[in-house]
Parts: sequence; structure tokens; C-alpha cells
Amino acid sequence: MSQWIKAIVINKMKQLTTEDIYKYGREYGFSITKQEATNISDYLKKNKIDPFDKQDHKKMLQELARITDKETAKKANRLFKEMIKAYGLESLFH
Repeated sequence: MSQWIKAIVINKMKQLTTEDIYKYGREYGFSITKQEATNISDYLKKNKIDPFDKQDHKKMLQELARITDKETAKKANRLFKEMIKAYGLESLFH
């Protein structure tokens, strides 16, 4: 089951559009521009990323900090960790 959940999450990340990212940013209180949302979407589509892998997760946050700023990346990481706990998915991350 865990591989199935991982595949769904990774697939969803690759399908995120600029509009999705911009909308989610506003919904969760992030200040990002449309251009930053486009850059994030492009990055997710062009790079093989496994957010369940510690190294890939770190790289993804570094790229988010480069595209936006360090504070936005930190805030996104906090939200990510909260969502993992809320959905009881801690065992999927290593």
C-alpha cells in the first residue's frame, strides 16, 4: 500500500500547474508570485523528485528557497511535516 501512496503523491506533484501552486500558496498563506509558481511547477515537472527520500526532500527545499526565499521554503517544510502527521504518513518517510 505504501508504494501505491508514494506513486500517487509523486504523480500529483508532476501534474501541478502554475495555477494550482498559486492557488495552494494563497490558500495556505504563502506569498508567491505567478512567476515563482511557474518556476516551481516547471521544476517539479522536469526533475525526478522523491519527497519521501530525505536527500530529494532537501534538494527540493533548496530549490524552493532559490526560486522564492528561505522563509517560504521553511514555511513550506513546516506545512509538509504537519500534513504528514495529520494524515498519519510518518512511516513512509525515511
